[in-house]
Amino acid sequence: MEAKEEAAMESVSYTGKKSIIDCDIHASVPYEGLKSYLPRMYREQMDTWGKRLPGQNQMYLNGGTNGSMQEYRPPRGKEEDEDSYLRYFQAQHLDKYNLAYGVLTGSDYAVHTTPDTDYAAALCSAMNDYVIERYVSRDSRLKGSVQIPKQDPALSAKEIDRVGSHPGMVQVIVSNGAQRPYGNRIYDPIYAACARNHLPFAIHVSMEGIGINHPPTGAGYVSYYAEYRAARTQIMMAHLASLIFEGVFVKFPELKVTMVEAGMLWVAPFLWRLDQDWKALRHQTPWLTQPPSEYYRKHVRVTSQPIELPPQKELFLPMMEAIHARECLMFASDYPHWDFDSPLRAFPKMDDALKRRIFYENAAELYGLPSEPATAGGVGA
Repeated sequence: MEAKEEAAMESVSYTGKKSIIDCDIHASVPYEGLKSYLPRMYREQMDTWGKRLPGQNQMYLNGGTNGSMQEYRPPRGKEEDEDSYLRYFQAQHLDKYNLAYGVLTGSDYAVHTTPDTDYAAALCSAMNDYVIERYVSRDSRLKGSVQIPKQDPALSAKEIDRVGSHPGMVQVIVSNGAQRPYGNRIYDPIYAACARNHLPFAIHVSMEGIGINHPPTGAGYVSYYAEYRAARTQIMMAHLASLIFEGVFVKFPELKVTMVEAGMLWVAPFLWRLDQDWKALRHQTPWLTQPPSEYYRKHVRVTSQPIELPPQKELFLPMMEAIHARECLMFASDYPHWDFDSPLRAFPKMDDALKRRIFYENAAELYGLPSEPATAGGVGA
């Protein structure tokens, strides 16, 4: 297909087609815009020294234009011009693809890299208040993610309890980069707060090896962004194994965990390995009464972007079956990043029932959204 034809197809409105919930949207949350939500001491510190946070792009330069699609040009001459940005964002993504709902996953996880936990807590509160006021309350299609200072689980639980009951906030979110694997019992106060507020816990790739977080691989730091992207999956694997074997889902049987922007098909051989090792070593984790793959199926959800497509097309559907896609996979676009997955072209052809599970129903069940959206969005048939 010619480039002009592709662009034309992307611009078509798909009203009335199959509904979409996009589970990974990075709408801008500018630091200048956060100032009015911060205590005076932190506003003054930001005015004097800047945001005082390590940056991922300072170490591993991203793709695209500052990490975004080249065509992404929001009409923001000044960072505080949030209203014009929201209109642009609505037109270029929500309306363009007729999304029934979009889950906002934040625009910067640098807050998870600083040892100053009080500052991190203040920033997280400001980000949550900003998202609620500037996005969630202005467009009913938008749902927010509760940012937490995961460095301090007690402060994190306090923030979850503060805003977790807001109907527009549908999950708690942290970066993949961490000081400890997420199954470690130090995080239990976070999971208890998630359970109290009936919120899933989402892990989004980012901030591996930045600031106080451990290196992005077990062998140390890497040189190039391509290596860095590959390493993210390794860390997500470590978190998944930790959550299962440390017994998080035994202690918190209602907890759901979402792995965001780490790909999807790698899950299948990893689960095979976990099940195999559990059979040989189950005496070390007697609290697990089922194979790891069963805990994954019942408690873990995965977003699709960036999709790994096997070179042989006939392998795709068997791999989808192996990762329990009908139950566990949810569509994500990663808008507006350079590796954005269009809902029109991201997936090979699938049966309608599987497509509906991935593009709508799995996310609706996880986030407590209507099984039939009030305004149908759509994807191409």
